[in-house]
Amino acid sequence: MRQSLYNLARAKVTLAIATRTNGTATGTTGDLHENRDASRSALAVVFTGTMTDGSVAVTLEESADNSAWTTVAAPDLQGTAPTIALTDDDTVFELGYVGSKRYVRVKAVTSAATAGGTFGAVIVRGFPRRTPISHS
Repeated sequence: MRQSLYNLARAKVTLAIATRTNGTATGTTGDLHENRDASRSALAVVFTGTMTDGSVAVTLEESADNSAWTTVAAPDLQGTAPTIALTDDDTVFELGYVGSKRYVRVKAVTSAATAGGTFGAVIVRGFPRRTPISHS
C-alpha cells in the first residue's frame, strides 16, 4: 500500500472557529487513544481569520484522566505557544506535542479586545501504534 498521511493521522476540532472577545476559550478534548489507535504524538493547529483588536495567548494543555488539566511543559512541546496579534489575519500556527498524557486540548485567553478576532484550532493525532488509523 502506498504511504499516506490519511492512514497515519486524524484531525479533530478542539476550538470551533468563532469570533471571540475578552475571556478564556477552552477547547474540547483530543483523545490520543481514540478508537484504540494509541497515537504517540499530536499537533495543535491554530488558524485565524480577521483579527480586529486585542491579543490571544494560546496554550496546549494535557491530562492523564480527562479531568485534571495542566499546561504542557516546554520539554513536551515542539515549537512555541503562539500569541495571536492584531497583525495575524489568516495565519496558521503549529504546536507539536510529544508528551505521554492521553488527552490534549487547546486553551486560548483573549485580552484587550473590543471587537476581538476570529480563530479556531484542531488537534491532529498521529504516529499510531495500530495502523491504519480509524476514521470512523
